[in-house]
Amino acid sequence: MTDPVFHSAREPLFLSDICVLVGGALGEGVDPTRTITGVASLERAGPSDISYMDGARFVPQLRDTRAGVCLVSERFAPHVPAGTLAVIVAKPYPAFVAIARHLYADTLRPGSIFGQPGVAAGAVVHPQARIEADVTIDPGAIVGPGAEIGAGTIIAAGAVIGPGVRIGRDCAIGSNASIIHALLGDRVIIHPGARIGQDGFGYLGGASHAKVPQIGRVIIQDDVEIGAGTAIDRGGLRDTVIGEGTKIDNLVQIAHNVVIGRHCIIVSQTGIAGSATLGDYVVLGGQVGVIGHVEIGDGSKIAATSNVKDNVPPGVEWGGSPAKPMREWFREVMAVQRLARGERAKGAAGQEGQGTE
Repeated sequence: MTDPVFHSAREPLFLSDICVLVGGALGEGVDPTRTITGVASLERAGPSDISYMDGARFVPQLRDTRAGVCLVSERFAPHVPAGTLAVIVAKPYPAFVAIARHLYADTLRPGSIFGQPGVAAGAVVHPQARIEADVTIDPGAIVGPGAEIGAGTIIAAGAVIGPGVRIGRDCAIGSNASIIHALLGDRVIIHPGARIGQDGFGYLGGASHAKVPQIGRVIIQDDVEIGAGTAIDRGGLRDTVIGEGTKIDNLVQIAHNVVIGRHCIIVSQTGIAGSATLGDYVVLGGQVGVIGHVEIGDGSKIAATSNVKDNVPPGVEWGGSPAKPMREWFREVMAVQRLARGERAKGAAGQEGQGTE
């Protein structure tokens, strides 16, 4: 069996190009035309790779690296081995990411599974759909009547684009994703298997649990990224909204009428119940639960596995279940630990007393 390499650099980079990208400096006598063809960690890098080092605990790996080039701060430059060129930068990891993005631009969004530009023969596109130039639609994808898809967008194999859906330019819709009752801005990334626009979980309580009509939409603004397997329900009486620049991890549930602000981060397995509102720049750690109708203020951060049941002010850090200010939560945790230690000590003393009778 062959060993395929799925991600190859699109073109080599000269050292001079690297310095322009990251604002770094080369030592005297270094050949600016030397090329780099890949990125790698310190321990895995070879002579044609660039790596980075950012932190004293990685000094041993830096001393042993075989990387051709290493991005380092001035503090750690003396530890770079003789066979490796040091490029001095103030912040090595962001510089490394900039270079990786340049070399591996094709990895930044889902691509065509079939690898053929244009509308493939196996795709089903309704005659009333409007498709701009330079759109790629893979075999097995379905585009419904009245849907509109902007230039530069990729619809991967098996994806379903419902009637009347609007998808902006330079978007990427992953394989087997479904998008209905939704409007997407430009440069939106939807990863494989995501579900956008299905009806929310709304029932009138009673013997028969009568279903409540969900007549809203999902509005996804520019530069949003939504992970694999994530579900975003359409609104009931108002729209579900995801603000520009927000990044949502895999396996997240966002219920009907939720409004999420701009540039938020929502980590995997989080669940946000109906009609909750998140401000701009909110961060929710993994497995956070947010109950319906609460508001989380701009810039607030919620620790992983927390349960938010009350409104959260702007600019704070909360954690716990139920979530509360971080210091208060830590005090409670420490108090429980002290209580548990005291009970254990008391129990051990009792056992010793029984043994000496």
